[in-house]
Amino acid sequence: MTTEIDPTALAVFIFFFVLVTVMGFIAARWRRPKTLARIDEWGLGGRSFGTWITWFLVGGDFYTAYTVIAVPALVYSVGAYGFFALPYTIIVYPFVFMVMPVLWKRAKDNGYVTAGDVVHGQYGSRALELAVAITGVIATMPYIALQLVGMTAVFKALGLHGEIPLAASFIILALYTYSAGLRAPALIAFVKDIMIYIVVIAAIALIPAKLGGYANVFAAADAAFKAKGSGSLLLAGNQYVAYATLALGSALAAFMYPHTLTGIFASNSGRTIRKNAALLPAYTLLLGLLALLGYMGHAAGLKLESANDVVPALFQTLFSGWFAGFAFAAIAIGALVPAAVMSIGAANLFTRNFWKAYINPQVTEAGEAKVAKVTSLIVKIGALLVILFLPTQFALDLQLLGGIWIMQTLPALVFGLYSNWFRGPGLLAGWVVGFFGGTYLVWINGLKPLQAISLGGTPFTVYIGLLALIANIVAAVIVNVVTPARATARA
Repeated sequence: MTTEIDPTALAVFIFFFVLVTVMGFIAARWRRPKTLARIDEWGLGGRSFGTWITWFLVGGDFYTAYTVIAVPALVYSVGAYGFFALPYTIIVYPFVFMVMPVLWKRAKDNGYVTAGDVVHGQYGSRALELAVAITGVIATMPYIALQLVGMTAVFKALGLHGEIPLAASFIILALYTYSAGLRAPALIAFVKDIMIYIVVIAAIALIPAKLGGYANVFAAADAAFKAKGSGSLLLAGNQYVAYATLALGSALAAFMYPHTLTGIFASNSGRTIRKNAALLPAYTLLLGLLALLGYMGHAAGLKLESANDVVPALFQTLFSGWFAGFAFAAIAIGALVPAAVMSIGAANLFTRNFWKAYINPQVTEAGEAKVAKVTSLIVKIGALLVILFLPTQFALDLQLLGGIWIMQTLPALVFGLYSNWFRGPGLLAGWVVGFFGGTYLVWINGLKPLQAISLGGTPFTVYIGLLALIANIVAAVIVNVVTPARATARA
């Protein structure tokens, strides 16, 4: 991949980057409330977003720049196994359709802003609330850092070396998020997703034509996997269970993250959420088309230092400078939207479930908003420092663990929506078993998310997050049965 500056590509990139920066600051006046000095106005957009805004916002923070870079990179490296993201994003929407409107109503009726609020309100347990809040924050931090990995790949392709472009981009992001809150990424998400759709449609139409057609693309990828002795166009027999459990586990974890829940809580009704559950699979189609770029990298004969360079290298090699700049801008903006929503989600958690719960219970609404704004700045700076001063592999490993950790909050957050049988001590015990048990399994497997097990003498490889969740639920049931019931007061 060429890393020299292309003036045309750079000019187009800068134009769109400046455009969304201006939009980010204007967003403070978009659908302007009487005041932004309330956490549900700054951090949830006043819970007023309708179908289209929610569609772009949730899609924008669910399908990130790292997704655009990492999914084709995984397909480029291992082939069919990299497509696990497709069934996972199909499974997740029935879950969203059934569960999220119920969760939204609980949050709306009681003024809850975070998952920690919901858990405390349901079980009256500060310890369980703290566990859910800590899990949300530490699972989100590496996710934000990985958005910078996506931006780094783009800057590298543009010939922008060093740390200044990355730092400058995140400082700008931090400032307009501080100013406009969730309205900024919601407004920018319109531009980002329209650009991504244009890029992907152009790529799947033009790249195969330039490479001799899809038959040649698949043949070249098949030949490349056979030559290196790993990866394949089809799953091997021993990958089926691992693939299925990874997809199911990822689906169960996806809407437990603070940033996805922020998009849900910002909706104006349960009906809006159900409409989005029906409309959001359009992004799954987009993701499947994006994944094919991994195979196209082989057909284009790219020589890459890192698999993460496959998408930028394809656009740089096969398209004119202006369109490459447009595509790079789409990917970079695709990092800003989710990073903003993630930092807001983490800031809301800190404000409501740490600051208000333990440091200043009498904090005013304006004080809450102020703490959340400052925390969102600190979160972004922390993510930036992780990427600048620690190996990227560190963020990758933490993000891997983050998926397993955040899944362990599902019983506490979801079970109470349908039943009052579970209590705080049982669910806290389940969280401890799932969180630390899952971490231990990942550790002894060399920071790999899969565990080999044997059922009836037949060996299987299973996603550790799902094993940890099962252990979590079993522990919660046992502790719930053996401990005496006490009245639970809703907060």
